[in-house]
Amino acid sequence: MNPLYIGLLVLEVLLAIGVILLVLLHPPKGDGLGAIGSAAQVFSGKRGAEAGLDRVTWTFVGLFMLVCVILGFGFVTP
Repeated sequence: MNPLYIGLLVLEVLLAIGVILLVLLHPPKGDGLGAIGSAAQVFSGKRGAEAGLDRVTWTFVGLFMLVCVILGFGFVTP
């Protein structure tokens, strides 16, 4: 097998585990039906730690999607 392919598979698994853990670290919003129409965002802003956690989570999600596309479309062969 191609070492690059194996490396991307390992990276994909690690990114998936990272995304799961990061999503679980997010605090619960508890908006309920008030979240419809973004009315809840008016009264509560993001704190520094939560904004940083959002950035890291979206970075992991973006990298995960990129690796999925690379492996899915066969840019790297096994």
